[in-house]
Amino acid sequence: MPPLFNRRSEIGLSPSLPPAPLALAELLVRVRQTLADRFPESYWVVAEIADLTLPRFDGAHCYLVLTDQHVTGRGAQLKAQARATIWSQRFQQLAPAFEEQTGQSLRLGLKVMLRVKVTFHEQYGLSLDVLAIDPTYTVGELARQRLLTIKKLEAKGLLDRQKELSLALGPQRLAVISSPTAAGFQDFVHQLGESPYDFAVALFPASMQGEDSPASIRAALDLIRPRRQQFDAVIIIRGGGSKTDLLAFDDYGLSAAVGSFPVPVLTGIGHERDEAVIDLAAHLSLKTPTAVAAFLTERLARLDAVFSGYAGRIRELAAAQVQDANDYLTRLARYTQQAAQGQLDQQRDALQQRIRAATVAPRAQLRQQFRQLVRIRHALPRAAGRALAGQQRRLRKFGRLLEQRFRRLHRRRREQLLRQRYHVQLLAERVLHRAELRLAHATAYRLPEAPAPIVQLLGSDGQALPLEAATPGTEVLLRLPEADLQARITARQPSPAPALPL
Repeated sequence: MPPLFNRRSEIGLSPSLPPAPLALAELLVRVRQTLADRFPESYWVVAEIADLTLPRFDGAHCYLVLTDQHVTGRGAQLKAQARATIWSQRFQQLAPAFEEQTGQSLRLGLKVMLRVKVTFHEQYGLSLDVLAIDPTYTVGELARQRLLTIKKLEAKGLLDRQKELSLALGPQRLAVISSPTAAGFQDFVHQLGESPYDFAVALFPASMQGEDSPASIRAALDLIRPRRQQFDAVIIIRGGGSKTDLLAFDDYGLSAAVGSFPVPVLTGIGHERDEAVIDLAAHLSLKTPTAVAAFLTERLARLDAVFSGYAGRIRELAAAQVQDANDYLTRLARYTQQAAQGQLDQQRDALQQRIRAATVAPRAQLRQQFRQLVRIRHALPRAAGRALAGQQRRLRKFGRLLEQRFRRLHRRRREQLLRQRYHVQLLAERVLHRAELRLAHATAYRLPEAPAPIVQLLGSDGQALPLEAATPGTEVLLRLPEADLQARITARQPSPAPALPL
């Protein structure tokens, strides 16, 4: 048999004959024979299902991809992966037995212990044939994961946080997370409807089974959180199911969301086995949705009974207080009547005394008033004469004062008028003098640049009249370049010397 690999020629030696080429099929046949000789038996392996293709019809096979991830001593991440096959007849035997003992079917992410045999095919490569599955390992692994989830919640204080919340005395505003078509939700609503109390139920639909169940319930909790002031409690219910369906309620993320929720959460999942992790994190856990409805109804019934007891006690206390008040009012009425009668007698005696005093006092007062009127009647004429004489003296004195004041004011006003007239005359002379100066300056002063206008003086006969012949009172005609003007000479003045304007 030729070697499995080509050898290099040694240094200094001449190359030998070229090695004979090896067909790929023959090489892979040798690999298969070597693996069969080296691994003739089957082996138990622990791996995680990374990919899964279940049979779609009878007679089909189940294909898996198994992975194993672990950290080496040096801290490196090591990952191993291999394809595995469960043939059709063996799958029909292994799958039902595994689901019956573990409560769940094969799914992604599940860690399992398999008995496999190493096979190699020239066309399909290395593969593992699954011969058996140990369900006890998977059950132990699920229990271990559940215990780890509980420890993580306990370390973060999420197992007791819901217990510290106080549930309302009469929780009637309920936010229910369930599937709208679930029988458990229908039983819950029916049970509440039969109670004599009014419940406001708001349904937040969610998927209650399958791999997406935890995410769906958490999404419903996120919808309730902004409206938490509108609800007294959150109810998570479903109508039972297989062990596989109930594994979703052991999810750490869902349990942490329930444990940290700010509103009390009540669960009624409908399981018969041990409590799910979500039950441990909730405020109160009950077995079934009907039990949750019964608990709420009984809580309101107890509250109603307490209120009824309080109402009876209040009625008793009120009746006792009314009786005490009635007795007090009776005593007060008797005391009031006696006091009123005593005051009435006192007022009657006082009135009699006043009546007797009223018959004597008015007569004395009348006589005194009469004497005062007589004195006033005799004194009135003398007082009127004295008052008249005094008024006449005041009037004469006031007349003399008015006369003196009038004379002083007349003299003062006359002096003011004289001074004003003098000032007016003085101002008029000054204004007239300034006007004469300006007129004289205006008639004598001519601008050197502009030529003087040509004025022709004509007499009444239309002939030119010299200036020397123009005497005051003469009617003349001034012929200007633009027009002719009729004028009369009123006075003559000598031509003053030209001077600068003031």
